[in-house]
Amino acid sequence: MTPREQHLATRRAAGLFDFSFMGLFEFRGRADLDRLQSRDLSAIEPGRAAYTLLLNEDGSVFNDATVWNMSDDRWWLFTGRPKDIAWLGKGSRDRSGEHAILALQGPDSGRILARLIGADAVRGLRYFRFIEQDGMLIARLGYSGELGYELIVPRGGEAALRARLNDVPACSFEAADSLRIEAGYVLFDREIDGRANPCELGLERLAPGRNFAATRRLVGLEIEDRYASDELPAARLTSQCDSPTLERGIALGFAATEVRPGDFVRVNNAYLARVVSLPFYDPERLRARGAPL
Repeated sequence: MTPREQHLATRRAAGLFDFSFMGLFEFRGRADLDRLQSRDLSAIEPGRAAYTLLLNEDGSVFNDATVWNMSDDRWWLFTGRPKDIAWLGKGSRDRSGEHAILALQGPDSGRILARLIGADAVRGLRYFRFIEQDGMLIARLGYSGELGYELIVPRGGEAALRARLNDVPACSFEAADSLRIEAGYVLFDREIDGRANPCELGLERLAPGRNFAATRRLVGLEIEDRYASDELPAARLTSQCDSPTLERGIALGFAATEVRPGDFVRVNNAYLARVVSLPFYDPERLRARGAPL
């Protein structure tokens, strides 16, 4: 299957992605986590995960992450880069590479997962919660904008897990990338460029109690097939794809804070683009939180 076919298979039914490259770091207690990341973790009970930001001292975002309360004052933190251990420093144990992480995404993912763990377990698993069953961690979350799950098994157990999901197409990072652009999700080394702060990324809700000065703002862009006038305000493109779902060129990028949806901008000093609200796909983000069965 081509990346476009993989993308559409995920939107229409389900796709399987290998995220085993991710960094996994274990913490004992919250003291170091409270210092490193932006969320108040006091309300994150065992069995729950939270999306968070890792902030530099100046308030810029170093990376995004998910933090999981594993119980008994033990926490896991996932990022997209194992090398983030150098930034996290003391207080964390690097467990990257110990597990295989397969992401089952798409509107049929709940039905498919029910074959593995039972319908009652699937119905009871809420968004950003996880359970352990039969030696596998199952978390309801994902990066596609669809209903989805991440399935985590000890390294070496992925072949058996894949065999149980052999009717689900394996999907590439290119498909994952176009899915997340449609869903308006940021990516390290793209939107998270080491300079943007939470407000500029539209993620200030993840850093409550802090104020950030914003000189630019992350926006959605629909790319027009023509050149732009030099008089238009400029925008800097960070991620782009030909959207298989929307059947047009779309992008994420930074524009001045005064730019609003419906305005036209000049992208990368050349092409015309129209500013639109994010996300492009499922604006109310209902699909990921919907009934799984």
